[in-house]
Amino acid sequence: MTASLNALNNCPAPAKLNLFLHVNGRRADGYHLLQTVFQLIDHGDTLHFTLRDDSALRRVTDMPGVPEESDLIIRAAKLLQAEVLRRTGQPPRGVDIAIDKVLPMGGGVGGGSSDAATTLMALNQLWNAGLSRQELMDLGLPLGADIPFFIFGQTAFAEGVGEALQAVQAPECWYVVIEPGVMVPTAAIFGSEQLTRNTPLVNITDFSSHSINLGFGRNDLQQVATNLFPPVAEAVEWLGAYGDARMTGSGACVFSAVATEADADAVLAKVPAKWKAWKAKALQRHPMFTARL
Repeated sequence: MTASLNALNNCPAPAKLNLFLHVNGRRADGYHLLQTVFQLIDHGDTLHFTLRDDSALRRVTDMPGVPEESDLIIRAAKLLQAEVLRRTGQPPRGVDIAIDKVLPMGGGVGGGSSDAATTLMALNQLWNAGLSRQELMDLGLPLGADIPFFIFGQTAFAEGVGEALQAVQAPECWYVVIEPGVMVPTAAIFGSEQLTRNTPLVNITDFSSHSINLGFGRNDLQQVATNLFPPVAEAVEWLGAYGDARMTGSGACVFSAVATEADADAVLAKVPAKWKAWKAKALQRHPMFTARL
């Protein structure tokens, strides 16, 4: 990350993996109650922020299929801008936001949420807004349940709708991730009658005490996604020959943990050409994590 008085460039927005994801119930408002471990990995988007001379917020990178006004990046920036105005009586300067987009949409790796979280953290710094980490997490939650995790900035055991977070240790390992080439709509998975919604609660020590943590639990959304989207099922089956393979989030990406980068390279060399695949190292903390927040 590089900074000047008027810009903040090369701000990372890393992906996440759900090492397990259990659906424990459903609230009266329709939101599902979950338990999961969010694992940050060193693969993601990069954002660049440049102050303007007016108060406009602009995404200067074209993203097909994502209108600027509905982009979580712009929506997050507007929320923080309004909060600064409310606190100070003065709107902060506008910002041009560019993005080097790497993470797939509908992939279950948190791309949009991570972009929004990085936007909140970067603009909090660029505008000298002074919001605490918890205040930024609260601001981002209405936009997406994963956003608070990225601002929390550490591998986390999550409960509720994903907003109740506790830091947890996870393995120092590498992951092979396959993009099966389909975009899985989250609503279709959570709305399915086939979704298991009554998995018994676990506690954080169940995960922490499990041998190397890998293979703990399951992803309750996976069976629905593999039934609806055969390419996801095919990727799970193929990668399962090399380890415990499972889907992350509501899909579509599929991952498996390996011990070393060389192990990851060996699997990647065999991935069928029809799929995009990549490797990533586990991160214990977000690259923008600072004690000041």
